[in-house]
Amino acid sequence: MPIDRKAIQDRLKKFDFSGLFTQELGWDWHTTNLSITVDAQPLSLKAVAHKRGMVAYQCPAPEGGRIPEYALRRKIEQQVTKSAHEHLIIFTDSAQTTQIWQWVKREPGKPAACREHAYHKNQSGEALIQKLQTIAFSLDEEDSLTLGDVTSRTRKGFDVEHVTKRFYDQFKKEHASFLKFVKGIDDAADRQWYASVMLNRLMFVYFIQRKGFLDGDPDYLRNRLKRCQQEMGRNKFYSFYRCFLLKLFHDGLGGKDRPKELEDLLGRIPYLNGGFFEKHVIEQRWERIQIPDRAFERIFDYFDQYQWHLDERPLRADNEINPDVLGFIFEKYINQKQMGAYYTKEDITGYMSRNTIIPFLFDAARKDPKARAFFGVAQASSPAGGTGVPPVGTHGQDAHATNTIWKLLQIDPDRYIYPAIQHGIKLNIHTGDKLDQPLPLPPDIAAGINPPGLKDPVREVKSLDDIPTIRLRRCWNKPAPPEYALPTEIWREVVARRQRYWELWSRLTGCQPKPEWVATPPTETELKAWLSAP
Repeated sequence: MPIDRKAIQDRLKKFDFSGLFTQELGWDWHTTNLSITVDAQPLSLKAVAHKRGMVAYQCPAPEGGRIPEYALRRKIEQQVTKSAHEHLIIFTDSAQTTQIWQWVKREPGKPAACREHAYHKNQSGEALIQKLQTIAFSLDEEDSLTLGDVTSRTRKGFDVEHVTKRFYDQFKKEHASFLKFVKGIDDAADRQWYASVMLNRLMFVYFIQRKGFLDGDPDYLRNRLKRCQQEMGRNKFYSFYRCFLLKLFHDGLGGKDRPKELEDLLGRIPYLNGGFFEKHVIEQRWERIQIPDRAFERIFDYFDQYQWHLDERPLRADNEINPDVLGFIFEKYINQKQMGAYYTKEDITGYMSRNTIIPFLFDAARKDPKARAFFGVAQASSPAGGTGVPPVGTHGQDAHATNTIWKLLQIDPDRYIYPAIQHGIKLNIHTGDKLDQPLPLPPDIAAGINPPGLKDPVREVKSLDDIPTIRLRRCWNKPAPPEYALPTEIWREVVARRQRYWELWSRLTGCQPKPEWVATPPTETELKAWLSAP
């Protein structure tokens, strides 16, 4: 059933669960609330909706309270099971910022397996929306719909694995199995290479199909496989690879010009520039490659166990497979670390990119008269060495640009600074909230910043002459509390991250920050007053 993603997103943010289920997902109204007792404490669960005997409940926290801990949530679920064997429970905090969606998988002879999905209102909610999409029911389904259908669809949506070692271990097995299906490539190295290419392409397509980018169908590949088998017969064991998949890759995703017959075959799909789907060198070298349908049926069964989600910010707490997993998987199973094939985490590449790409673009733009006019820069002259900034006036304020892209950079540089770097200065990334006041470093930590004779606040101490600095920094190797630190950060890393924030802020604004801001950042009001001072 097609869903209105924007409407669902809005109702999630408003904690409007009754409207979400009845108006967007096709469930039925349910008004019978449930009262239970857990650990001698009475609890009331609000009835949200039901479908063929499966009930959705909301378990709100008491006034000023938080969502119960996991052990208590399991006890609550066990009590709910006595009244409604098949159910979903949505746990919410009193501030209406966080939700935990709970569903329990039950199989004969196996212990119950609890599946939970945490959602924060600052998230896009895309990963959760993908789950909810599976339990959306249309009017056309009403006559034949059974409880078994509802529970089966719920299992499909919520019984998905997190990205764990299990995914990697299973991936190795599936890669080896897929490799055996590849025919028409006599060279073993080329055959293994091509299996990797195909799986890489298929995983990429899984990301974009789940977003509805491929003919609006979140199960595009599997449904096209079924269509090929229906139209050409299941005895045509190579129909999907030859008659559909290669055309999707080479002529569809990798090609701009699409005749009508190709559009009829592929539906509405985007053109993805970059060469990823163009005819591969292996495909040029070996023109008789064949891969049977059952190879794709197996790999789709494996992929469908997981949630494929193009991650969106601001808060990265949705547990799903996202694109940077591809780098990790291929680094691991190809096992070429010794050749330099390392997987670089997104926070590192993101920081590197934002520190280099934006300044480079502005340095390059200054050399082009048309670009200078576009960015609002009147002259091409720049300070010696080039800083990537236009001519500046008081405290680095742009002397020429008004309502330009460069002005936007100066007015709001934080939009271009990775959120994690701003933690403790402008944001609390653990809650997703903007700080009312920046957190000054504790005095014993701040004392080690900029000691006499040192310009770099985090320079490593390498001389006995630095004994006073060692004393001042005796606490720097201790773990920092979460209000200051990212996970696993020690105080030394907190200080270094704060220094990096002001370095990047300086590049974007053209201003030179005060040295003491690393320890005691200014408030927004103080910063604006300083920037506007003569």
